[in-house]
Amino acid sequence: MKSYEVTKIGHNRGKPRLWLEGSKALLGGFLPGKRFEAKKNLDKQMLTLELSDSGCRIVSRKLKGERELPVIDINSGELLSVFDGIEAVRVVVQDGKIFILPLAAEIAVKERLGRLKAKLDSGSAILVGSLSHGGGVLSHAIHAGLKEAGVEAKLAFANEIREELLEQASEMNDAWDGETLPLAAPMQELAFDTWAMNQLPKVEVLEAGLPCSGASVAGRAKRGLEHPEAHPDVGHLVVPFLAIIAKVQPAVILLENVKQYLTSASMCILRNQLRDFGYNLHEEVLQAAEWNALEHRERLCMVAVTRGLAFDFAGLVRPDRREQQIAEILDPVPEDATCWSRMEGLKAKQERDKAEGKGFAMQIVTPFDTRCPTITKGYAKVRSTDPKLQHPSDPDLLRQFTPAEHARIKGIPERLVNGLSATLAHELLGQSICYEPFQAVGRLLGQVMKACGHAMATPASTYRAAVAG
Repeated sequence: MKSYEVTKIGHNRGKPRLWLEGSKALLGGFLPGKRFEAKKNLDKQMLTLELSDSGCRIVSRKLKGERELPVIDINSGELLSVFDGIEAVRVVVQDGKIFILPLAAEIAVKERLGRLKAKLDSGSAILVGSLSHGGGVLSHAIHAGLKEAGVEAKLAFANEIREELLEQASEMNDAWDGETLPLAAPMQELAFDTWAMNQLPKVEVLEAGLPCSGASVAGRAKRGLEHPEAHPDVGHLVVPFLAIIAKVQPAVILLENVKQYLTSASMCILRNQLRDFGYNLHEEVLQAAEWNALEHRERLCMVAVTRGLAFDFAGLVRPDRREQQIAEILDPVPEDATCWSRMEGLKAKQERDKAEGKGFAMQIVTPFDTRCPTITKGYAKVRSTDPKLQHPSDPDLLRQFTPAEHARIKGIPERLVNGLSATLAHELLGQSICYEPFQAVGRLLGQVMKACGHAMATPASTYRAAVAG
């Protein structure tokens, strides 16, 4: 390659016009007076200019001071019809040839839609990739929703920095199968490992729960961060996230995070770059209470769909309102079990905090309550502000929720934490989502894919040409 340039298609007297002059023509040997042929390829949506002594077109000339510059002027509606509806093109110069093609993003859009349609038409399983996988709760919810909509899906790969969580998911998460590729590495290491990235397949759905430590209120306060991107460990993960998107070319992207992520610089970067990649973005704060979850967790859900797919969060179906009590999710723990405690140290701390004017207080729930405060990933530390369950007959006695109860509070299948220590189970669950809202998103995505699969009219020849590049 001698030169690469993005240029706009102009218009002259009602016809499209492509004007190339100067160094880019010179680099390819297109000198003033040289003859060339112009050939269009509809399948590849490409126009090729090739030097030829018998060519019917001639390179023009233009004087700039004392310099004579070559000019290639294509003002033909017939030739440039291959770019109908396209405003800008790539101009790639080689020795004796100039290739004019749509922007890479335009070709990627056609390839993604064609690949998705081909799989839906054939009944093949679509491939899903997962980043910041954790224990795979989001993956499990999305797969369950897709299945309800009649779309078969396979988890192609899962990236997670903690190997023990991937190990748990591989054993207990039925979104996994024997072909799922575990990627136990920091996302930023994976994204810029050329060899590793070349092993990843293209996927139809990419879902991620980027770490929220920098964006959450507690995370920013703990480190005194001016902005989320200042977090030294996770503040920059939008960069590898975008790099992996560019490589695996999903037709649909789903991101979950704390709602504060909406106003972060990372989210602004995502919105703009995904637009340039050819996606339309949709954002919603999902309220778990609307799906009858005991924990009223709010979570940002961003869905980016390739242009040509229709998506609207208005299509999400909420269940009928049903009030449940904490008692419905409790394990059969005896009233004289050793896990009950007066927690005198935490109560004393509460009094000290109150005397010092601090806003910290214990959160105590009873079996008759219909809501549980948010249980976070550090729950096993038995902190004063985490929710405690009150004894049914002695109000001075309290206990922690068990991992199974924690899972039920969030609506998460208990199997996903089977066999884990209480510490690791609470970490897995506490940094996760409430399950049913995202299951509903997966169901809606499946419905959208099936509906758009019937409507998409991407010719097979165009798809094959896009894949061939």
